[in-house]
Amino acid sequence: MTTAGMPSHGRDEEDKRAVTMTFRINEHTLNALRDESARKEISLNTLVNQILKRFAEWDMYESKVGIVRLTKPVAIYLFANLDEKQVTDLAKQIGKNAHHDLALFMKHEIDIDSFLAWYETRMRVSSVETNHRFSDGVHSYIMKHELGYNWSLFHKTILETIFMEMFQKSINVAATNTTLSFRVATNY
Repeated sequence: MTTAGMPSHGRDEEDKRAVTMTFRINEHTLNALRDESARKEISLNTLVNQILKRFAEWDMYESKVGIVRLTKPVAIYLFANLDEKQVTDLAKQIGKNAHHDLALFMKHEIDIDSFLAWYETRMRVSSVETNHRFSDGVHSYIMKHELGYNWSLFHKTILETIFMEMFQKSINVAATNTTLSFRVATNY
């Protein structure tokens, strides 16, 4: 994920503050973490921080808000067996409110910035490659996936509906079989 030129809103300062902690870790777990950090060519400290950040931003909420993980083949099959009307109806009738409620619960507020931050995290934890740029007050996202057009259409419909109904903002969303891209202007 790439984020360029983002306004900090105090997040940079929070992210840079580090506290030294000592933990006792099972040897097998530690060896697995060392192997993974070597595979990713990052330090063990960086890997542990990534794991803890993901837990704090997403994992600890999953069971509280009713998130159910699906394997990629199951998601592909489910979306492929819906027609476009069923996909857009699902997005408008259930997906929009579910996304709003999840973002509100996890971020404790709903504005454009908190929603975009939540949505980017949601894509990242769903193994969707995300490229985010911010320039001249415009957020640009490109999200690469292998889940098919209907998955893109589902998220396109949710994004357009949420931005129009909740933020009174139009959003430019393009959907293909393997990508979802959108741009939204903010008032910075």
